[in-house]
Amino acid sequence: MKDKLKEFLKIKDKTFIRDVLTFFIREEFHKVGFKKAVVGISGGVDSALSAFLGVMALGKENIIGISMPYRTSSNSSIEDARLVANTLGIEFHEIDITPQVDSYYEMFPDADNVRRGNKMARERMSILYDFAHWKGALVLGTSNKSELLIGYSTRWGDGVHDINPLGDLYKTQVWELAEFVGVPERIVKKKPSADLWPGQTDEGEIGLSYHLLDQILAGYVDLRLGEKELIEAGYEKKVVKRVLKLVQNSQYKRRLPIICKISQRTVDKDFLYLRDWGL
Repeated sequence: MKDKLKEFLKIKDKTFIRDVLTFFIREEFHKVGFKKAVVGISGGVDSALSAFLGVMALGKENIIGISMPYRTSSNSSIEDARLVANTLGIEFHEIDITPQVDSYYEMFPDADNVRRGNKMARERMSILYDFAHWKGALVLGTSNKSELLIGYSTRWGDGVHDINPLGDLYKTQVWELAEFVGVPERIVKKKPSADLWPGQTDEGEIGLSYHLLDQILAGYVDLRLGEKELIEAGYEKKVVKRVLKLVQNSQYKRRLPIICKISQRTVDKDFLYLRDWGL
């Protein structure tokens, strides 16, 4: 079963997936009257892949990349964000978010790293949406399926976007596709990190490698294997239990705010007819 899961995660036809995702971006933008996209470029592989796909779908003249470093951001992240923008030849802005984050936490000097990291993510998203309004654009998402499933994102921060081309690609598949479309090798190969504090890495925070995480997630979500079946397949019991608990406990992050139904037709439950959308 482990070999089956490893094989399942491999992208069989990268050209097809690339074309599907670029078509998706183009169609979703154009059908609502937009042709420009804003994308936050962190220097990591996810945002790089989104930017590359955006250029393929909409043209480099319609992609606006924004790097938003904090004072503790690594120089390599800043340099890699510039590398993506220069490679693609897109409009690029670098905005230091240190002043607004630090001015807020002057009132709360004992705030831990998670609070500060969440604040950074939300500051960045507010900047992306300000630019989107200014430029007449939509925000192109950068969250992959692995992060969405375990809730490894900040609600109303990096988990927010208008269109997300990566949401059905596991992290290991993002690496595959990024390499295929030409994302610079040093970005594809480096350890993934949200760069929220010095030395922070995604796998360090999650507590296991993306390769292992993705196998368990693919078994649970796509192949619909239960906890017992995953353990019988050879995955460590405590690791399986932890991953499934992360999925279950983060369900609220994958939903719009829930509305209490008191009328005949409710926005997120019954307002779903085609005529409601003018069709």
